[in-house]
Formats: sequence, structure tokens, C-alpha cells
Amino acid sequence: MSDVFYRPTWVEVNLDAVAYNIAQMKQKLPSDSSIFAVVKADGYGHGAVKVAEAALQAGANALAVALLEEALELRHAGIKAPILVFGWVAPRDARIASEHDITLTFFQAEWLREVEAHLNSKELKLHMKWDTGMGRLGIRTENELKSLVEALQTADHINLTGIYTHFATADEDDLTYFIEQKKRFYHLLSVFNRIWGEPVDIHIGNSAASIRFPEKMHDFIRFGIAMYGLYPSQDVRNKQLINLKPAFSMHSRLVHVKNVARHESISYGATYITDHAEWIGTIPIGYADGWPRKLQGMEVLIEGKRMPIVGRVCMDQTMIRLDKEYPVGTKVTLIGKNNGDEIEMDEIANFLETINYEIPCMISERVPRIYVKNNG
Repeated sequence: MSDVFYRPTWVEVNLDAVAYNIAQMKQKLPSDSSIFAVVKADGYGHGAVKVAEAALQAGANALAVALLEEALELRHAGIKAPILVFGWVAPRDARIASEHDITLTFFQAEWLREVEAHLNSKELKLHMKWDTGMGRLGIRTENELKSLVEALQTADHINLTGIYTHFATADEDDLTYFIEQKKRFYHLLSVFNRIWGEPVDIHIGNSAASIRFPEKMHDFIRFGIAMYGLYPSQDVRNKQLINLKPAFSMHSRLVHVKNVARHESISYGATYITDHAEWIGTIPIGYADGWPRKLQGMEVLIEGKRMPIVGRVCMDQTMIRLDKEYPVGTKVTLIGKNNGDEIEMDEIANFLETINYEIPCMISERVPRIYVKNNG
């Protein structure tokens, strides 16, 4: 997105924070362990291309996305690093992946057989997904594994380069299920090693598992939420195993300030009534920008002071109760630091009864991303 914008509402993405977080993770990993920088969902709302470039420059070895479309966006931006697609891709589209040197995930023998009919002479790289307890994608049994290996052994122009699984509870204090998933993985791995004679890359660690057990994550880790400076859970944060810097902050400016008399209503539904004469400020952001109506009552920062959102958040506007009159153009911070105080992503997530992952992903493309360095 262009750095030119006409509405005074914007997101700042600190690329130095991304690099810092990768450096922190690399310090914990064995020297022979590599990093997939996960930039799916437009880099968790931060901007996939810019984050990918910064991550690779900081020492990430490869990229991972959820969709073939996301991988192609990176290729079209000139990024040549290895890219893995986590999600299912239609067999007829595998040829596009092979032509752009994009690695796909697979877990179905019938998918593999259909893919062969669509490939040309270019090699298709694949990673095999094992479902050890997440319940989303992947094989679960020895028989499925053997069926996939048999299909691979007779396939042309297909190269298995990796296997992986995903942990459902690595971010929780109770490791019982995490340990069970590891047992299932290593059982399948022992079967795989008996019937497949070539080396492949193994990756089992998401951010939480990699932060907690960096020495046990095999050839790669998948560095997702933590790369953006957000902890996978409060349990992980409390353990103080790694220091992270948030890369995302969001700001706006007052576009209107008015003194409203006592017993006047603010916004739709008259859900907020002034109980005395109050200064009310308006900022140009609303639920069409991914700033949901449920944030009524949440606070924002002005000159380091917290001011509550009053009345329902509108599609394009949000009203704030001010402690005094402020000039039009005064900066308002919705997420991030402002004059010594900070509203963290986790605070927004807790208010909305969700997780920090969701917050930057919610902020729509209407809010421009501005890329900065050494900015706090």
C-alpha cells in the first residue's frame, strides 16, 4: 500500500522490531536450526511483503503462508526464498506452485495421484502434514502414512522435502497433551524412517513450542506470532523465556472536538448519555476498519492519558470522552505507546474476549500500514 493517505488514521509497523524478535529467537536455537518466517494473513495484518523482506534480511531462512495466493504475492514482489504453503491447494493448481518454486502441503494419496495429471516437467516440492492431535489437516495413522509413501514412490516430478505437525496446546502451562502429540509424532516418524530412505526437513515447532523447547524442534521452527512481538499466551509470557518487541501500533487524530451539554446522547442507540457537560472528540476509524462496536468502553491514549470510547463505534467514526479541550489534529493512540503509557495488543484482545493473534488481522486494508525503523 502507498505511504500516501488522506484520512489521519494509520498503522505503524516497526520492521526493526521484527528483526529484533528474530534475533532473540536465533539466540535460543541450536546453530543448525533454521526459521520459517510465517507471513500468512498478510503477515498477521502487518503486511506480508515488507515483513518477509525484513525477516529474511534478519536471518530467517524461508517463508510460510496459508494460501497459494499469498505465496504468489511474495513471488510477484521478487522474493526468491523458499516458500511453504500450509493449506490445501487444489490439484489442478499444483502446476502453478511448481512453476514458481513454491512448496505445497499434502496429506491425501488421491490428491497426489490427481496432481500428477496436472504437472509439466517442473518438479513440485511437497511437505507431508501429520495430524498428531490438532484435528485440522494431516494423516493420523500408519496405514495412511504407508499409502502416501507408496504413492510418492511411483510419482513423477514430485519431491518430498519435509514433514511436519502442529501442536494444539504448546502455549499452555499443562504439557500433558503436548507430550502426547510428540509421542504420536515420533511413532509415525519411526515408521516413516523405516520405509523412506531419503533425508527430509522436519519441523514441529510453532512459536510457543520453539520458545519453550528450542533445542528439540529439529531442522526448522515456524516463527509466527512471536515474530511480530506478541506472546503466544500469557503462560508463555509469564515464563520470561524470551524478550519480544511489538511491531504493530495504530494511531489516529482528532478531527472534531465539541463541548456537549449534560443529558445529551452520543452515537447510535443513545447508549451513552452525558452526566455533565463533557468534551467529546471524534476520530476517523470504525468497524469498517476492523475496530469493532464491542470496543465501546475501551480506552485510547492522548498525551499519555487514557480516555474512554463513548457511544457505539460507528462504521467510520469513534467518539472519545476527553478530559479537556484538545486541538483538532491531536494524536490519538489506539494500540501502542503514547507519552509513557501503552495500550498493548493483549489489552485489546482481553477486552474483546479473544486472543492477540486476531487483533492485527482484524484491521482492514482501509487503514494504511506505514513502515518505520527505530521507532520506539
